[in-house]
Amino acid sequence: MDWTTFTPRERAVIVFARRENEVLLIHKKRGLGAGKVNGPGGRIDPGETPAEAAIRETMEEVSIRVHELQQHATLHFVFTDGYSLTVYVYVTERFSGTAAETEEANPFWCHISEIPYESMWADDAQWLPEVLADRYVDGRFVFEGDSMLSSEVNVRER
Repeated sequence: MDWTTFTPRERAVIVFARRENEVLLIHKKRGLGAGKVNGPGGRIDPGETPAEAAIRETMEEVSIRVHELQQHATLHFVFTDGYSLTVYVYVTERFSGTAAETEEANPFWCHISEIPYESMWADDAQWLPEVLADRYVDGRFVFEGDSMLSSEVNVRER
């Protein structure tokens, strides 16, 4: 894969709300990654900034309003079927409301030491621990369906 010429078909966001040693995760009910565990998020609408999409998508998926988002990662994905995606990952400890199940997601709080990586996309175990340790990640991943074929993860201090 020549990443120097990469242009994603779509752009999306993922948000990880934190409280003490826990992170808010979801069981995704539909769309890309349905059946997997992830953070709330989704595609960026035309004319919307990534941060605006993060706020909107979190409200739509788990009924909480996030504040003071900090971007912790930019992840690029290519799928062998031709689909491609760039995902901006945000973390916050500031939010209002109570997480509630919606048509899109069933949220749950999880201790950071018990994150169910085996139920997540294969790349998550490579970058999420770094993000939750307050580092910045730039990642590139190639998938065939649910199987990760290759990865490149660069981590730096924020």
